[in-house]
Amino acid sequence: MKKREFLKRATIYTVGAAALPSCAMKIPKNGKLRTAHIGVSNMGMADLKDISSHSSVVVTALCDVDSNALAEAKKMFPNAKTYADYRQLLVEIGDEIDAVIVSTPDHTHAPASMAAMELGKNVYCQKPLTHHVTEARAMDKLAKKKNLVTQMGIQVHSFYDYILATKLIQGGIIGKVHTVRAWSPKNWGYDGPVPTGSDAIPENLDWNLWLGTSAERPYKDGFYHPGNWRKLLDYGCGTLGDMGVHIFDTPYNALALDVPKTIVNECREPNGFSHPNNNIVTYEFPGTKYTTENFKWIWYDGPGAPDMHEDLKLPNNDALPDQGAMFIGEKGRLLLPHFMKLPSHIVDGKYVDLDLDSIPAAKALGEPVRDYGTQGALHYHQFVDACLGKAETSAPFSYASRLTETILLGVIANRFPGKKLHWDAKKAQFAEAEANQYLDSPYRKF
Repeated sequence: MKKREFLKRATIYTVGAAALPSCAMKIPKNGKLRTAHIGVSNMGMADLKDISSHSSVVVTALCDVDSNALAEAKKMFPNAKTYADYRQLLVEIGDEIDAVIVSTPDHTHAPASMAAMELGKNVYCQKPLTHHVTEARAMDKLAKKKNLVTQMGIQVHSFYDYILATKLIQGGIIGKVHTVRAWSPKNWGYDGPVPTGSDAIPENLDWNLWLGTSAERPYKDGFYHPGNWRKLLDYGCGTLGDMGVHIFDTPYNALALDVPKTIVNECREPNGFSHPNNNIVTYEFPGTKYTTENFKWIWYDGPGAPDMHEDLKLPNNDALPDQGAMFIGEKGRLLLPHFMKLPSHIVDGKYVDLDLDSIPAAKALGEPVRDYGTQGALHYHQFVDACLGKAETSAPFSYASRLTETILLGVIANRFPGKKLHWDAKKAQFAEAEANQYLDSPYRKF
């Protein structure tokens, strides 16, 4: 089945049953939110712990294709029902849950989230929101149609430092911004040979369910589950789709950006299997009230990132933070490290104390918070409170879909090293026809 056909119909594959009818989302009357968690290892376990730390949450169902991970989660929540297949979960207990948390590899984000939303379930989905551009737009459309509470898992979006940086930029601390340079030396790429042959599938892993809607592929130790899938085109989105979402988020939000006009990626030639070790992606965006008319964004990732540039030189020959973003404006620069560090104001090559008195919205945030124990759960609790009608989410799919689309356009550009791609946001396609094939891919029936 073509992915766009699946998304257009927004149906779910079921296990021995007809598709369930959709229903409108309702605020739980008893003040408790019944949650189902799809993916409970690694980041999924972190999501499970933080969601469940809210006093109004009742963990009702757990789902994972790895029986070992499922068993560990079951120890924590012995009353929760367990499943290997999220489709079976939704068919059997869809009427017993209010919200679904999707913490799977990227290629399963949209299939699982769309299935849950079709049933009128609120969804918290890990970043990047989707694996393909068409999915991001479809997720936003369905969430709006069903009037659902949604949140993408970019936890730092709710942290003090990132909110402060947003207020500072929008308050004009460095004037209009003409360039952002952002970087991460993390390496979710692979430049080695494509594996051949196959290995025995571990007894604890349901390989068919792990592959899900992606193409059939033989299992190879060390390449897919549990961690290396981020490096591979069929399942992950590379470093840009992982750390890029976190580090892009604050500048993207602060500058009120939409999707880009052009994208070019300087990287190695494509191999059809994995993301490059190193990427330098340059985006050009339409201007906003916080940017100059001609605004550029340059992203660096992989070993050695970023390439040194005059824009990135710090006073006193200080070293750049390992990961972060630099805003370059008409009246100076603002450095935002990643993470849990205050932004730094730089003017004429010197550090300048942050003048919060001149920006009331920034001053209103109060004293800096430097406690991950409390900050870490904020984003999750915001989602829970929104589901209970007590708050609004700050990274709903209406926002997350545009940010994810931007990220994914840079990922697609690694298929065309050095070639400038032109994006038509209204038509949702590239001017370069050869690039449009990567906006989606076939869904396998499994």
